[in-house]
Amino acid sequence: MNDTKILIEKIKEGIQEKKGKGIIIADLSDIEDTICNYFIICQGNSPSQVSAIADSIEETTKEAVDIKPYSIDGIKNSEWVAMDYADVLVHIFLPEKRTFYDLEHLWEDAKLTTISDID
Repeated sequence: MNDTKILIEKIKEGIQEKKGKGIIIADLSDIEDTICNYFIICQGNSPSQVSAIADSIEETTKEAVDIKPYSIDGIKNSEWVAMDYADVLVHIFLPEKRTFYDLEHLWEDAKLTTISDID
């Protein structure tokens, strides 16, 4: 398993640890001129949950694969947090922001994988 696949798995675990929902992994690797190869999109029900998911992802990836994000944006209001892992961008939304920006359809040429919610 290559490093990117392991990173994606650890990000998914970090999201699930804090009960993040609606996880979608968008594989952009076959699309030309993209800023990364993968988007991971999920949501939390409140700003505090969005922030907790971001913290969990950061901790999980640091512990498991010793990778930290290059940048994290949006923590201040925690309505949409973006985490940049170079090859992988993570987007954590509040439900209404996710609906508004609709990234899944923006990248509809990507191969989308839906991860079942854990209750």
